[in-house]
Parts: sequence; structure tokens; C-alpha cells
Amino acid sequence: MAKKESKQKKINVRVDFTPMVDMMMLLITFFMLCTSLAKPQSMELSMPSNDKNMQDEDKSVTKASYTITIYVASNNKIYYVEGLPKYDDPTCLKETTWGKNGIRKVLQTHVTEDNTQPVLQVMKAKAELDQKKDQLADSVYSKELSKIKAGDLPSGKIQTMTIIIKATDKSTYKNVVDALDEMQICSIGKYVLDKINDDDKKLLKERNIQ
Repeated sequence: MAKKESKQKKINVRVDFTPMVDMMMLLITFFMLCTSLAKPQSMELSMPSNDKNMQDEDKSVTKASYTITIYVASNNKIYYVEGLPKYDDPTCLKETTWGKNGIRKVLQTHVTEDNTQPVLQVMKAKAELDQKKDQLADSVYSKELSKIKAGDLPSGKIQTMTIIIKATDKSTYKNVVDALDEMQICSIGKYVLDKINDDDKKLLKERNIQ
């Protein structure tokens, strides 16, 4: 007598993912409420005035010893002049490098005619403020930081540095941004992007700088 083959009933396995939708919505809501969104950061930037009635001496009201002129050139080169450029003296133009051992060190260690180091003083005051940052509201911190960059330090009012940044036609956008980043790192409150004038071109040409 032949044996009858038993037929197994196929069971369709089906996973219901409907509850997962609710779970995902709960997770998304949780992360939206608990995650602090990144705040947009803006960079303060001063441009030279286009007012034709303004005299040249009015554009440089700061003392020369409180001014550093930076030239951003081609091939990742960077030069600086302590004070305003002496266009009849090409040796006033000095070459440096990028980073903490280059232009940043130049800014931090610059000594004025009053035998002070404004950048170091401002950076020290900012470091002390940063230690209290968690205890202050964002608006209060920003206000105090603006005062420090303006030279209103806890130890008293000081005159801050003015940095003039000039980029040649063959410089890169990246290097210009790097120069602006150094202003933020060193807490420079007064800096401007200025154009290369004819005297600058002559000075750079004498040093074979492009």
C-alpha cells in the first residue's frame, strides 16, 4: 500500500512594521527637542570708506605703532609691515608664514610705542571671559566679548590694534580667508580689507612679490 505524501501547509511570514513608524516619529521628536541646533556665525568685517570727501589722514587716525599692514600674495606667501607702509623703503616689508609660529606670533608679540602688547592683553581677557561662558547667557557673553575687542578690559581701557589686510590679484581666496581667521583667533576687533593701490604695487614690485 502506497504511503500518502503529507503536504505541509506553507505559512506566510509577515512582519508588521506599522509600530516602527510610531517609534521613528517618537525618536525624531526626541532628538529635535534635545539637540541644540548649530547657530550661524557671522564675521565682522569693515571695508574702506568710499567717501571722496574723506581726507587720507582721516582714514588712518590710529597710531602707526598700533597698526600692522598685511599683504596676502601668490604661492601662499604672506608679508607684513609693522605700522603703515614706507613706500620709499622696501625693507619695511617682511615675510612670514601662516599659523601660530608665523603671522599669529607677529600679531601677538607686537610691541607698541607705549611698550604694550594690545593683542596679548585682549586675548588674555577673552580667555578669562571664556572660563565664565557656561555661566553667562549668549547675549551677555557676546556683549562682553565686543567690549573686550574694543579695548574695554576689566583691568582698564586700552587702545587696540588696527590690522589692514591687502590681497594681490594673484593671491588665493583661501589665503584671504586664512588671514581673516587669524583676526578671529587673535580677537582683533579692528581690521579692514583694503585695495592694493599704486604705491603698494610699486613696493611689491621692488621686492618681486606678486
